[in-house]
Amino acid sequence: MDLSNLFDNWSTLKIITTVLDLIIVWYVLYLLITVFKGTKAIQLLKGIVVIVIGQQVSKMLDLTATARLFDLVIQWGVLALIVIFQPEIRRALEQLGRGSLFKRYTGTVNDTEDQLVEAVTKAVQYMAKRRIGALIVFEKETGLQDYIETGISLDSDISQELLTNVFIPNTPLHDGAMIVQGKKIASAASYLPLSDSAKIAKSLGTRHRAAVGISEVSDAFTVVVSEETGTISVTLDGKLRKDISADAFKELLAEHWFGSHLKKKGVK
Repeated sequence: MDLSNLFDNWSTLKIITTVLDLIIVWYVLYLLITVFKGTKAIQLLKGIVVIVIGQQVSKMLDLTATARLFDLVIQWGVLALIVIFQPEIRRALEQLGRGSLFKRYTGTVNDTEDQLVEAVTKAVQYMAKRRIGALIVFEKETGLQDYIETGISLDSDISQELLTNVFIPNTPLHDGAMIVQGKKIASAASYLPLSDSAKIAKSLGTRHRAAVGISEVSDAFTVVVSEETGTISVTLDGKLRKDISADAFKELLAEHWFGSHLKKKGVK
């Protein structure tokens, strides 16, 4: 037996298994990120990455006390993560059981961003003129899957007619919030957290408090149409901007939904 050939074969096999091992690990991480991406857990994952990097840097610089502190945080943090990520872990296991965890989204959207902005603006204007109360949340970086699951799943294309019909009084979906993910209506009749801020006028109702509440826990852009006055308000980063014009709303929507800027004369 040629020992040199045996050694070469063993090295090749070792390389193959090592590469396969890395591919499996990266794929598992990719699946985990996919599961967490639509939830608030993604923000916690970023914090975990910072802690791990801090631990390694502390060890490299021989910062004994700091490294020990990071070790304790990681050691006890495992138990905390199980509690914090319980809904996401349950969702991942359910998807794994259904086999949906390994499916990729293949849907396509033909509507242009300008058309979608125009459809939403017209729907909001229509409801404002007729004092039809509405609450629409546009997801940005922070996932809103936890809130989407409290409502009725739609996964529908966006149109002026559908937006308006959802909020017609005394219909099954008019209460609660509509949540938009990307270029799709993800859900309607969803429950949002109410803000406890004392800065919100007592004259404003539950819709406005819910709009401010979701903006306090996420970076979502939210529009509210008042049922009492027919005014249009928006919230972002915990701040409420009341009684804005249709042109101003259109520009803000384009900026915060798609990151574009509509140059309109007279927009304030």
